[in-house]
Amino acid sequence: MTFGLIIIGDEILSGKRADKHFSKVLELLSARGLQLGWATIIGDDPGLITATLRRTTASDDIVFCCGGIGATPDDHTRQCAAAAFGVALKLHPQAKTLIQQRITETLQAAGKIVDLATPDHLHRLKMGEFPDGSAIIPNPYNLIPGFFKAQHYFVPGFPVMAEPMISWVLDTHYSHLFHQQKRDEKAVLVFEIAESVLTPLMEQLEADFPLIRVFSLPSVGTDQIRRHIELGVKGDPNAVAEAFAVLIKALDSLKADYVPA
Repeated sequence: MTFGLIIIGDEILSGKRADKHFSKVLELLSARGLQLGWATIIGDDPGLITATLRRTTASDDIVFCCGGIGATPDDHTRQCAAAAFGVALKLHPQAKTLIQQRITETLQAAGKIVDLATPDHLHRLKMGEFPDGSAIIPNPYNLIPGFFKAQHYFVPGFPVMAEPMISWVLDTHYSHLFHQQKRDEKAVLVFEIAESVLTPLMEQLEADFPLIRVFSLPSVGTDQIRRHIELGVKGDPNAVAEAFAVLIKALDSLKADYVPA
C-alpha cells in the first residue's frame, strides 16, 4: 500500500518556517519497515487543497495531511476535506468534549472562571467540526484532536503534535503492514565517470532483476572528495545481492575507480 504526505501552509512555501514534517514522517515510516510513496507541499489555497484531496481520495493511498485544521481564517483544510469527500462539516461530539476539557483545564490553571458559552470559546469548537463520518485522532499534546476518513489522516501543522498523532495512526491502524517487505540497499561511489556511460548498465540491471531498483546520485565533489556518482541497487535482499555482484563485475570491466559507499 502506498503512503502519501500532504504538507499545507503558505509559511512553508514562503520560507518563514522550515518544514519538519517530511523528515519526521520518513523516520516514523522507516522505523516500522514502511516507505513514503509520494509527498507534496501546497499553500493555503482552498481550491488547490480541495483539488488535491479530490485526487488523493480517489486513490487507495494512505495519506497524512499536515496543517490547516485550526479555526483561524487561513485554516481551510477541514472545509476542503469536506468538499473533497462530498459531505458537510459536523461538530464531532468527542472532539467537542475534548476541546471543552482543554478550555476548562487552561482556565482553571490560570485561576479564571470557567464559562464555556463565551463567543471565543464557542468559536474554538470549530476545531472539532470535521467532515461528516470522520473519526478522531487523539492529540496527547493539548487534547485538540485531528480526524480521519477514508484512509486520509489530518493532523496539525505543528510537528510536536503531528508526530505522536501519526505514530498513533500507524500503530493503531497499520501494524499489520509493519516489516512486511524486507529490503536491502548496496552502493558504491564511482569516481570521475560520466553518468551516461553507466546508464546502459543501470537499464540492464533493472531488466534482469525486476525486484530491484537502481539509483544514481551524481555529486560535483567537495574539498574532501572528488567528483563521483553514488551508484547502487535497492529492493529484495536476495535480488540486491545478485544484482550488486553483477554491478561490481561490470564496473571492474570498465576499469572504473570506485569505493564502498
